[in-house]
Amino acid sequence: MSTYVVTGAGSGIGAEIARRLREDGHDLVAIVRSQARAAEVAGPGVRTVVADLERPETIVDALAPIAEETFAGLVHSAGIADLGTVAETASAVWSRTLTVNVVAVAEVTRVLLPALRRGHGDVVLLNSGAGLRTNPGWAAYAASKHALKALADGLREEEPLLRVTSVYPGRTATPMQRGVREQEGGAFESERYSDPGTVAGVVVSALLLPQDSRINDVTVRSRG
Repeated sequence: MSTYVVTGAGSGIGAEIARRLREDGHDLVAIVRSQARAAEVAGPGVRTVVADLERPETIVDALAPIAEETFAGLVHSAGIADLGTVAETASAVWSRTLTVNVVAVAEVTRVLLPALRRGHGDVVLLNSGAGLRTNPGWAAYAASKHALKALADGLREEEPLLRVTSVYPGRTATPMQRGVREQEGGAFESERYSDPGTVAGVVVSALLLPQDSRINDVTVRSRG
């Protein structure tokens, strides 16, 4: 079977994507943020690579052990969300948000492009509804997700051997969403949100789509 690389595989949507790919018999390389997380994620058919997405300058060396391989796909599921109005958001928050959500994504993709080209692979970027619109208090996060859309669109035009898909989930019952609701001062109502497995199913469907077609953009919204 094929080998896929997944960031953010330790929880939420990323963990569900990893689980479904393993159930289909594929091998995984999980890019994780720490040795502790690597110990949690590693298992049969799952290798781990520790990379600090807050320090993109270190990514080349971190991914060097896998850069010469061949991959069928790369899924970018890792991300952060710090909310606040423009008036109250410090430059450090802007820098960290754009670094993790955009710059690190671009760098991981750049380093692994030869491996993806060899595999005629897929790149799936977990975006957000915030990548299509901006609400009060969401400017920094939405800016990063709008930039992520531009990254995906540009990559699609530049790399004809690859299929590039942007997925725009709405509110999903993940630990990240729990943190968002805490920042908003609201309750975490999982029954009103999409299940992480549902969104993961959309991602895996895009990855395993027959080669005669591609999915460029897909929006997933809960019924709640």
